[in-house]
Amino acid sequence: MSFNLNFIALRKYRKITQQVLNLEADYKKLSDNQLKDNTRRFREQLQKGATTDDIVVEAFATAREADFRILGMRPFENQVLGAVMIHFGNVAEMKTGEGKTLTATMPMYLNGLAGPGAFLITANPYLANRDAEEIGKVYEWLGETVTAGVGLNDDDKVDGKVVYGHDIVYTTNSQIGFDYLIDNLADSEDDRKQREFRFALIDEVDSVLLDTAQTPLVISGAPKVQSNLFMSADKLVKSLVENHDYEISEDTKSSWFTATGIEDMETYLGISELLSEQWSDMYRHLVLALRANTIMHINRDYVVDNNEVYLLDTDNGRELEGMKLEAGMHQALEAKEDVPLSDQTRSMASITYQNLFKMFTKLSGMTGTALTAAHEFMETYNLPVLPVPTHKPNIRIDHPDIIYSTMENKINAVIDLIKETHAKKRPMLVETGSVSLSRLYSRLLLREGIVHNVLNAQSAAKEALIVAEAGQPGAVTIATSMAGRGTDIKLGPGVAEMGGLLVIGTERMDNQRIDDQLRGRSGRQGDPGESVFFASLDDKIVIENAPDWMDDFRRKTVAREAGQKVVPLKSRRVRKIINRAQKDAENNSESGRTSGMEYDEVLKTQRDIVYAFRNKIMKTDQLDQQIQLVVNYAIKTVTKEFTEPNKELTEYVINNVDYNYFNNTVLQKRSSSIASVEDKLNAIVKTRLEQRTQALQSDFQMNYLRRLSILKALDTAWVDQVDNLQQLKSAISNRSAGMHNGAYEYERDAKRSFERMKQTFWKSAVKNMCLSELVPQSDGSVKVEFP
Repeated sequence: MSFNLNFIALRKYRKITQQVLNLEADYKKLSDNQLKDNTRRFREQLQKGATTDDIVVEAFATAREADFRILGMRPFENQVLGAVMIHFGNVAEMKTGEGKTLTATMPMYLNGLAGPGAFLITANPYLANRDAEEIGKVYEWLGETVTAGVGLNDDDKVDGKVVYGHDIVYTTNSQIGFDYLIDNLADSEDDRKQREFRFALIDEVDSVLLDTAQTPLVISGAPKVQSNLFMSADKLVKSLVENHDYEISEDTKSSWFTATGIEDMETYLGISELLSEQWSDMYRHLVLALRANTIMHINRDYVVDNNEVYLLDTDNGRELEGMKLEAGMHQALEAKEDVPLSDQTRSMASITYQNLFKMFTKLSGMTGTALTAAHEFMETYNLPVLPVPTHKPNIRIDHPDIIYSTMENKINAVIDLIKETHAKKRPMLVETGSVSLSRLYSRLLLREGIVHNVLNAQSAAKEALIVAEAGQPGAVTIATSMAGRGTDIKLGPGVAEMGGLLVIGTERMDNQRIDDQLRGRSGRQGDPGESVFFASLDDKIVIENAPDWMDDFRRKTVAREAGQKVVPLKSRRVRKIINRAQKDAENNSESGRTSGMEYDEVLKTQRDIVYAFRNKIMKTDQLDQQIQLVVNYAIKTVTKEFTEPNKELTEYVINNVDYNYFNNTVLQKRSSSIASVEDKLNAIVKTRLEQRTQALQSDFQMNYLRRLSILKALDTAWVDQVDNLQQLKSAISNRSAGMHNGAYEYERDAKRSFERMKQTFWKSAVKNMCLSELVPQSDGSVKVEFP
């Protein structure tokens, strides 16, 4: 069915593409002013009720002609087709070098006509600023506003209010996500920056929506009191025995304690029922220590530098400065590496890219590798994936994998090929699976006297420069799998005659998309090129995903080869096993994303409720109604907690409503039921709020105080809830899947926690409204001091 639908859609898109091309001759004849005037005309049509679909042909023809007049490049037919696919909410698979940047000008111009709310999401701040400046000239010439939504460097400040007022914004996925979270912590509508999310075009969409889909964006707040359990938990876990006290699943990248392990730890700690509520904090620290020692690997997931733990971007090997794992995981790593523990901060707000981009009215993407993940794009995001034909035939030669029995033999073979190719001055791009392996190959090449560049943990700008030069004669570039993505490699003088760029993959990656992305670095726009991948039975992907009998096969193969000349393995069975191992790794990753979505859907549901109520409080003209609802809920919550209503009522009022409770005659009357206690408390709160209104003598100040009081209470309660859910997820998701239904347990406990959060919020909101003070400042402003 999906194939038939795609066929029908493609026929429609090709028809529109041809209509755009048919306008080329007419639009060439237009003067600059006539072409620019189309923008005004299109906007008038939209204001009168037309949709962007109605004007797609003329708008694309306008942008196409403007591209030529400003940039000197007119989009080819295949680029127009890709642009049409993108506009109609698809993922366009365009091979490397096919001109995605130019393709994007057409849908971005069209969707920017409706005003602010059109975003192009790029891989890093360097690309966002580069394209906003270079490509932005087209939009500005046509009368639209465009800007980069992220600073080029970490220290660069951008005015979010100004940024999101532009028609078109080039930004990064993390920047738009953090801005969204910050907006939902604002005290007033004036402090918010973002507007509606109308249209998002995500470059390298597979990297954002699949590979980093479950990476949460987290805003952290004030430090917690540091736990002293991290070091002791680490020491205990290091004494445990694998497959006896705990087990590891490399497939799912998880580990868990066995029943025997639980008993051994209880004996060591001198306690019973480690899994009970009483010892929940201790158990949580043990789970964190287990994960740190079994799942997280130094030089693959993180590095230690100057007694600090830095996370690594697993795609490109860069250090993720300023980023830390949440829920105590970072401190567990620090304990493992015996470095000083950093402050453990509270999670104030969190969202994943999956849920962030699902908020856009229209979502689309472009990448060189998406077809192999078409099913997941459709299932998760309702995004069809359509291939865009190349402008010129692809003549790159992709060789079969060269497989060796051991990693040592494989590495030696890779070095031999590099030496042989370098002697001919032919450029090479050498891919490695981790930072540590890129360093290893670099040392080996230095030993051979081969000058080369290494891409891992470089700045994005320097990285792009190195990648751009990787096609020059004699260039040797070592890169982790995704480094430099988004920058074309152009062939230098005479390189085409040598056969073009040679891409060498030193191992198969966790999914075919990344392998295909690497291959696509060579043979751009009809250039010659070659790619070859090396593999061994010791490779990470084989060890983690191959069947159990492979260990025995590996040992026998190595023993048989002893003393013999090293040659590649020719077995079809081995080749199938490696292909199967990669497919299993892909399936495990997809399964992990699906499982993560189940957890994240719980947080999303709660976040949507909280943010919707928050928006209502900030925008409503009927604040009194909302306040009465909050008061009613608070009173019902409080009175349910009373065991001696008449006695506890007085204590509650003095601490939460009115310090001058002795002057309140209502309290002198005894109540015979909870209902009458509720009525009495309602009257006391109502009287107190009326007194405050009269004392302030300003409706504006009173509304400001009450609105801020509610927001403060809500934010405080929500921060605690987000942090609780982070801790809960960390504990539950690391238990054995065979022992429980983790998603069910998480949803159940999260709902209970959310109910407690709401009760805390209601009570805090009433206390804030009744007891907070407005304190005039020397500059004429007013500060609210909360109780």
